[in-house]
Amino acid sequence: MVFDSRLSPVSSATKWLGFVTAVWVQSISGNNYTFSNYSDALKSLMNLTQLELNNLSVAKDVGKAFGLLAGLASDKLPTWVILLIGSLEGLFGYGAQWLVVSQKIRPLSYWQMCICLCMGGNSTTWMNTAILVTCIRNFRKNRGPVSGILKGYVGLSTAIFTVLCSALFNDNPSKFLLMLSITPLAVCLTAMLFLREIPPSDSASEVDEESRYFWLFNSVAIVVALYLLGFNFIPNPSKLFSRIFAVVLLVLLASPLGIPMYAFFKTWSSKRVGSGPTPDVEGTVNEPLLKQEIVPDTQHKPEVSPASAENGEAVKLKPVIGEEHTIVEALKSFDFWILFVSFLCGVGTGLAVMNNMGQIGLALGYADVSMFVSLTSIWGFFGRIISGMVSEYFIRKAGTPRPLWNAASQILMAVGYILMAIAMPGSLYIGSIVVGICYGVRLAITVPTASELFGLKYYGLIYNILILNLPLGSFLFSGLLAGLLYDMEATTIAGGGNTCVGAHCYRLVFVVMAGACIIGFGLDVLLSIRTKHIYTKIQAGKKPKKETLK
Repeated sequence: MVFDSRLSPVSSATKWLGFVTAVWVQSISGNNYTFSNYSDALKSLMNLTQLELNNLSVAKDVGKAFGLLAGLASDKLPTWVILLIGSLEGLFGYGAQWLVVSQKIRPLSYWQMCICLCMGGNSTTWMNTAILVTCIRNFRKNRGPVSGILKGYVGLSTAIFTVLCSALFNDNPSKFLLMLSITPLAVCLTAMLFLREIPPSDSASEVDEESRYFWLFNSVAIVVALYLLGFNFIPNPSKLFSRIFAVVLLVLLASPLGIPMYAFFKTWSSKRVGSGPTPDVEGTVNEPLLKQEIVPDTQHKPEVSPASAENGEAVKLKPVIGEEHTIVEALKSFDFWILFVSFLCGVGTGLAVMNNMGQIGLALGYADVSMFVSLTSIWGFFGRIISGMVSEYFIRKAGTPRPLWNAASQILMAVGYILMAIAMPGSLYIGSIVVGICYGVRLAITVPTASELFGLKYYGLIYNILILNLPLGSFLFSGLLAGLLYDMEATTIAGGGNTCVGAHCYRLVFVVMAGACIIGFGLDVLLSIRTKHIYTKIQAGKKPKKETLK
């Protein structure tokens, strides 16, 4: 099946309108990272130890393990169905937690709460899969910026929810959970109307135009991030000021609607001017929907079965890195497991900090940890959005492998953990910023890297296999490491539960996580070396067609 890359005005506007709604969905799909905002209420209400509380946080991340279902569904079901499933599951999962925290019902049993948190965590995998798979296929020539922007807004979503809750509900945990329940459903219902797969652009002029639009999206996102950051430095804002702040925030989030409107009128006017009988030969390119962008690797030839070759049988060649892989072929690839384990070292340790931020802050003497949650979220946004654009620029400029940016983030994250272990004055502020940035880089870089190394055909499932690192990392670094070591240092309090105050509570946790990041650094450097030839070919493929024909 082939497409004419010259889209109609309606198709062009729909493509960008779908991306705007994708941004909105990502703005509310990071609710899984907001556990610290209401974890203390759960701990006191249910009389939990820190290990029990951490295992609840692991339960929400285990929900991501069932993201494999979303990955399988992404090749079978339309985008709107996947969004609907995710939003309804989130309504039930977070709605049940709201009923408990607001004390409208008696506290559920521990295992029932685990199921509710698991459902809330799993809901985001449906939303993220629908958004990422559809948008990367729609804008496959700009995968870095697409990943950076979308993952950037996921990073901002924690701060968006936190600021709105602080501005409108005075940090009330039950009202915060109610917002987590209802808001994603409303936003996903909007996205279901507009987000769908559209034939991708291929001509150099259209790809360059996409890049300019993405710079506009980046600019808006940076304004939103700075605006959210500013709210943290306003001492005791009045109720009126807080509500005005919230309204302006919503206006900023709606402002990207100007891009599809501009795209519609620009395409419509150009169609009127160029409506003569002579077609634009350079602008018309016929290609399959899942066009292979990378030429076969002649230096790393596919393996052929000797027995089959001798018998003269038709042989299905094993794909090399950079070509389309089935799930089984990807899982047999050594490069996939390098990417998987290095991803575990980065996101697993980052999740441990996010899940335990409430207790880390209390241990270091901070009564209010909402600022640290916001700092991690906002700086995570900068890590995601900047790494997406910068990695794309250096691929076009020098063929720099994306995994090299993951390596840089891993070593910087290790430094952040060492600072938090030392517990110098202000180290939690610095550590929150560093961990946020590096965690953001890991997510934004790994998403397009997986598509470039293993193809787009089964990308939904491959992405969700990589996301298994979130529950696995949460279990290893948060549930086991942080939970057990904290309880070893903590003292039991009357009525059940325990508490720990002092830098020693998490010192050993940070040292171990710094070591894990150093291991991840080595793996990312190895993957960069092994994939250098692929990114050299991608660089050649990104050159304008007029250049390559000379």
